[in-house]
This record gives sequence, C-alpha cells and structure tokens, in this order.
Amino acid sequence: MGVHQVAEMHNVAFVGHAAAGKTTLGEAILHKLGVTSRLGNVDDGTSVLDFDDESRERRHSTDSSLLHFERDGKLVNIVVAPGMPDYAGPAISALAAVETAIVCVSAVNGIGVNTRRMFNAARDFGLARMIVITKIDHENANLDEVLASIRDTFGAECHPINLPADSGKRVIDVLTAEDGKADILDVKKCHTELLDSIVEIDDSLMEEYMGTGTIPPEKLEPAIGAAVGSGHLVPVLFVNSKGGVGIDEFLEALTLFAPSPVYGKRREIVRGEGENAVRTPIEPKLDGPFIAQVVKLTSDPKSNIKYAVARVYSGTLKGDGAFHVGDDRKATRPGHIFKLRGAEHHEIPAAGPGDIVAFAKLDLHIGQILDTDAVEGTIPMPRFPTPMFSRAIESKSRGDIDKIGAALRRFEEEDPCFRSHRDAQTHELVIEGMGDLHLAVVRSKIKRMYKLDIETHAPKIPYRETVVGVAKGVEYTHKKQSGGAGQYARVFIDLEPNERGAGYEFQDKIFGGVIDQAFRPSVDKGIREQLKKGVIAGYPVVDVKVSLVDGKTHPVDSKDIAFQIAGRQAFKKAFATAKPILLEPVVNIEVNVPAQFVGDIARDIAGKRGQVVGQDVLPGNQAVLKASVPLAEVANYSSQLKSVTGGQGSFSMELSHYDIVPPMVQQQIVASYKPHGEEEE
Repeated sequence: MGVHQVAEMHNVAFVGHAAAGKTTLGEAILHKLGVTSRLGNVDDGTSVLDFDDESRERRHSTDSSLLHFERDGKLVNIVVAPGMPDYAGPAISALAAVETAIVCVSAVNGIGVNTRRMFNAARDFGLARMIVITKIDHENANLDEVLASIRDTFGAECHPINLPADSGKRVIDVLTAEDGKADILDVKKCHTELLDSIVEIDDSLMEEYMGTGTIPPEKLEPAIGAAVGSGHLVPVLFVNSKGGVGIDEFLEALTLFAPSPVYGKRREIVRGEGENAVRTPIEPKLDGPFIAQVVKLTSDPKSNIKYAVARVYSGTLKGDGAFHVGDDRKATRPGHIFKLRGAEHHEIPAAGPGDIVAFAKLDLHIGQILDTDAVEGTIPMPRFPTPMFSRAIESKSRGDIDKIGAALRRFEEEDPCFRSHRDAQTHELVIEGMGDLHLAVVRSKIKRMYKLDIETHAPKIPYRETVVGVAKGVEYTHKKQSGGAGQYARVFIDLEPNERGAGYEFQDKIFGGVIDQAFRPSVDKGIREQLKKGVIAGYPVVDVKVSLVDGKTHPVDSKDIAFQIAGRQAFKKAFATAKPILLEPVVNIEVNVPAQFVGDIARDIAGKRGQVVGQDVLPGNQAVLKASVPLAEVANYSSQLKSVTGGQGSFSMELSHYDIVPPMVQQQIVASYKPHGEEEE
C-alpha cells in the first residue's frame, strides 16, 4: 500500500448506541470486499472486529477497532466505536481520528441515549455527520417512525440519500434517481430536497441549478463534500448488513459524501491558553512537516505488544524516519509502521497525511503530538465526560499492590474515561469510570491479564469535621513517669469556628514564659496531627481557629512529644464541647432523560435531599434537569438512573461545595465510627 493523495482519503467512525449494528456493518464491509471468507457474527463470537476476549465473551464491543480498504483508487479508514455508554472513552477517542461520524441507528430500537451523545459530540467537535439506519429487514422495523424521529431530534438537515425498496430487499439512490417506488417517502421529492440542500451552500451553483434544473457531476461532487463537511447536509442511508442490502451503495456514499481531509475538519496546533492562545491550522500536505497525534492505544491479544494508533495530519514518514514526541528534544525512530484491521497488523512502507497508522513498542500516550520538529502546544481533542462512578478496590494478597498499580496505569493510558487514585483522606485505592459495567470490565481484565484477584466496594464519602460553637480555656495536662526521665506538659486552648474554606489557624497568645518558646510549636504540631484523624467520625477537621492561651512547663520533664500529646488531647476535648458538625460534599448534577421521566427524576432527587434548580427542553422529546444533591445520595446513581429510565437516561456531575450534614444523618455516621485504638495519653 503506497501513500495516497489527501483528496483520495476518507476517515470515518461508526458510532451510536449499543446494538445499533456498527460492528455488523463493519463485518459486512469486510465480507463484501472479500477480506473475510464469511460474515463475522458478534453473537457467536466470530467477529473479526470484536477480537478481544472481553468483547467476545460479553457479545458486545468493549473497545474500538479499526479496518481499512481501498476502492476505486481511494483509501477509507474506519474506526468502529463501542456503543455502551460505559465505554465513552474509546468511543469519543474515535472522533479524534476522523472527519466524519457515521451514526448508526437501529430500525428496531430507534434513537438511544448514546446515539444523541455521540451525534452531539461529533457536532461539537466540528465533524461531518452521516446517519445509517440498520436492520431494515427486521420484522419489527418501523422505518417511517425512525426517520421522523431522526429529523425531529437532529434537525431538518437530515436528508435520505437512498431509500429502501421491495420490502427492504434493495435501496434506491435518490441522488441520481428522480422517480421510483420506495417503501417509504417519495423518491422524486427526496431527490429534489437533497439537491436543494447541496446547492444552497454555493450561490453560483444555486443560480445554475435554478436556471437549468441540473448540475454536472463534476461540479456537484465538491459541493457535496462541502455541504456535509459544514453540517448543512446530514446524509441518511439504509442498510441490512446481514443480508448485504445497501452495502455497495454505502461504500459508494462513503467516498462521495464523507469529506476528505481537504474539505473536512481542519486540525490546529494551539500554543498558550485563553485569550493569549495562538492557533496554527495544519495543512494536510504530502511534503509538509510530519505532524500526527496519538488517538488510541491497544495491545495484541496474543503477543501483548502495545500499539499506538496515530492520525497523520501532515507530511510523510517512512519506517526509517524519526519524529519528536511533543517538545521532547530527543527524536524517536518508529522502526516499523503498521495498518491495523481488527487484531491483524500489516506493515506499510510509509504514512502520509490523512492516514491512520500504528507504531509498535513505543511509550506514547493518547493526545500526544508526533512531529518532525520538537513543537510545544496541543492539538485539541473532543471533550471527554468526567468519570463519576467509583469503587474502592482491595487486593486479596498484600504482595499484589504493585502489580495492581501497574495494571491500573495501563488502563488509564488506554481509556481517557478511566482513572485511579489513592484517596488522601480515606486512604482507599479508588477507581473511577463511566458506570458499573465499565469497572466490571476493568476488574475482569485485571484478573485475566494479570492473574490478580481484587475485591471492590463502595468508596467512603469524604466527609469533613468542623465546629459551629466556641470552647474557652480547655485544659489538658500530660504526665508520664516510668523510671528515668518523665514527660510533662500542661496547655490551655480556645477553639472557635473559622470562615468556611479558610482552613486551620493557630495563634500563640501566651504572655510571659509559662510555656517555653521552644514548646509552643509542638502544641500546634500535635493539633495538626489530630486534624488529619478527625475527632467524632474519623474525618479530617477543617475551618477551625485554635489559640494557645496558657500552660505550664516542667524544668526537667517537659519535652516536644509531651506538648504534642497535650495539644492533641486538649483539642479533642475542646472539639467535643464546641458543637461539632459534619460537612458533606454536594454535587451539581445534570440528568438527561426522555421527557416522560422528568416527574419521576424530580421526585427521586427530592427524596435524596436534593434540589432541582433548573430544567431545559431538548429536541427529540428530551429534557435536562439540573440539581444540587449530596454526593452520598448519588454515589450509586448510575444504576439507579438505569432502573428508573430503563437505560434511557444519562447524567454528569461535578463537586459544588461542602454543606452541613443533617443531625439525624450525622448521628448515624458518628455511631458507625470505630476508632482504630486509643492514642497515647
């Protein structure tokens, strides 16, 4: 395979909701082109694209996969994205590699929550969009209703470019055909509306069309690419992948309607931030500087070799060439350049602009720029949702901690929507993902690939402790005599609330020498240690003022550790009498649901001590509720929302502030607290 001209290349991603037929469409293409001898099937585990063990066992894609083909001198690269909302990371990463998102919609199930999410993500990222209605032969298919919902949800710019005919046994190309009998709609009307939509973007073309009633193909083709690339036209096609109906027509449409890198979204290198950012468009030239971006990391399931998939935007790179990773001054030599097709990898002599290639055994990360010269800056990627579903993990064997850390780092590199961290407050190892299914796959991979057994449970809520009252002149005397040198310290402290968010403040108000100057910081040090451990429920103490007002020093037995202990114990006594309270994290949450569930969601939020603060109506009978809710009440909201909406809802949330825990809830939390043992007194 040689380097193609940029105008002869087309990069697309198959996206949409689960069970919309994305992988099956990819398998049908491979079979139609003779790449595979039989049609791969997701349900029986014979899919070429779902090649990893997790996808085959679960009977759905858990990661994206790649395929490519040449047709009529043109190269088409396809990234097939997973459809479950839990796998948003690899799905949205797929958009970073392409100019066009092919949104698959099942003729049986219609528009799902991930259909909207991926269509909107592609639009917001500036990509062209096409829609494929799949499973048109199914007995429960309702083509009229599905097409109407598509135009209602995604806009009037959605125009069929072919229509099913003969009960779904063939399709009619409405771009070239001005009449015919289709299963739905009127062919002539669709033909006219499609041409109108194409020529509307060019005034001279519009005048010619109005004057002659026709447009020569050589003038129409560039206008098609521009219309789709600008979003003015969203082509809609129909296919029956398993029956092979509409596959040839779909392949024709890919090279005609999906814009090449010449007409599609133009990437930029951004240097600086905010108003001072400098944006430099990247010209897709064969002889330009080599510029590429890593968009995916994957591993060969047999050899476990790591491959970094990169989209090339400019220049040409040969196997014996070199590039810099970002602004790293040291050059990297790839050695070999590959094209991936499912689990297969084929070496190619060079990579040119517009292509999607892979490099083996290199330490690269998603989002990194690969360039001829060391370049500072970034190439913006699509916005990834924040993972909000958390689980604390524990190893069944203490010796596996380091191995678990290595596994988690690998999964973080491969999935932008997976995170792990050691919580500084609760000391738990926490993993975060898009939902329970997402983290279940991670757990399964840890066991399968690393032979590690782990247990998971809901993570602790990071409460905080503080006071709303005042304690004056609280005294504590520490004495210890066990033969030889003893320990002695006596302190008096005042405790009062500090402003919310101001943290801890220590004031030395000792007058004279009742406590030696050298021991006063020891009191502060002891209190700071107690702040970390908490007093009433084991959570960190925040926003308090402590004043050291009096005390006593022994000329022989007083020492640093004695005043640390005295300060700590005096603080605990004062805290207990100064009306201690718990603070809990409160999150802002946005819930996207079909309009019929708005009442149920609002009542559910109210039952979780939450407050709805806004509501927006969206196209396609959708609504967004905005609310403020304690994190403890929505820690498992992913599964709860699925239960209420039948899997049709989605949500996002972010920390807003800390607020006072209600007394009854605080009593339950304090009652369940079990100190790890008595501290030395």
